[in-house]
Amino acid sequence: MRIGTPKEIKNHEYRVGLTPAGARELTAHGHEVFIETRAGLGIGIDDAAYQRAGATILATAAEVFDRAEMIIKVKEPQPVECAMLKPHHVLFTYLHLAPDPEQTRALLASGCTAIAYETVTDARGGLPLLAPMSEVAGRMSIQAGAHAMEKAAGGNGVLLGGVPGVPAAEVVVIGGGVVGYNAARIAVGMGARVTILDRSLTRLGWLDTVFENRATTLYSTVDAVETSIAKADLVIGAVLVPGAAAPKLVTRAMLGHMKAGTVIVDVAIDQGGCFETSKPTTHQEPTYLVDGIVHYCVANMPGGVARTSTFALTNATMPFAVALADKGYRQALLDDPNLREGLNVHGGKVTYKAVADALGCDYLPPQDALRAA
Repeated sequence: MRIGTPKEIKNHEYRVGLTPAGARELTAHGHEVFIETRAGLGIGIDDAAYQRAGATILATAAEVFDRAEMIIKVKEPQPVECAMLKPHHVLFTYLHLAPDPEQTRALLASGCTAIAYETVTDARGGLPLLAPMSEVAGRMSIQAGAHAMEKAAGGNGVLLGGVPGVPAAEVVVIGGGVVGYNAARIAVGMGARVTILDRSLTRLGWLDTVFENRATTLYSTVDAVETSIAKADLVIGAVLVPGAAAPKLVTRAMLGHMKAGTVIVDVAIDQGGCFETSKPTTHQEPTYLVDGIVHYCVANMPGGVARTSTFALTNATMPFAVALADKGYRQALLDDPNLREGLNVHGGKVTYKAVADALGCDYLPPQDALRAA
């Protein structure tokens, strides 16, 4: 198979979809790999490293799309990239389609096969290609939030861990999954007073055991959320419904109960955000104010630590990329039900139910779509 990786073009996105080690792995399996020039420079990898791994360097993204059968990326394709997709292409990347009807329409119009990292599952029901970035984003959410809490950044001027004689900050984490756990872990380590809300009693029990009374766990209700955020200095939105739009758990009215200068970090922004007042921001302009509350809603947060993120992500994606290349996308998807969960768009149809429900599109089950191919 011919596999291509273009340079990411989203604002302040420095990650790359394939490392030299990944290129070497694919070429060792007999596949051709094409890399857009300078694709890896954002994380300190030059073209020569890819060439030593057996990849061919191409001058433009258009050439990569023209030569490749499978496109391996990091972030969702931008409009100019969607325009280069054709029916023979397999796109393997993060998509986050539920809150993005424009991208969905473009992918449907292209006729391509689009496999989303964020909905590929494992045997335990986990999300193995989302988990590495969720770990990064959860940990980053605390350091980003701590910086935004500084008075010069618009926050309330509270030091996350406090000092002797002065209370530490109150941190509220809404959602106790991978993002929430990692956020709480860093916040606890920095000396903050941490409260974690979740609706799974099993997960709350696990978190309570792990943190050994260093964090408070609460069952998540409207009242519990409202009461908790009213005393918070930093609120982390860490809620995920796989493939679907995130539920709006904090309304604009609730902001009126919060202290001026409180910071909210919406890690769920890729799926539309779990705060009613959230809108995507970039690393260039990461925050904005609503009713005196600082909102940090960077949609590609792990891109800020691009080198760590790239290697963590490609470690997870490589086995699936090899399977798609070795078997061809159709056989690989039919053979592996977990990989098949990643199929979001195929042949002009939406093949992931949560996306179809969120956007009001017709839904075609992935197995039916593949059999009709």
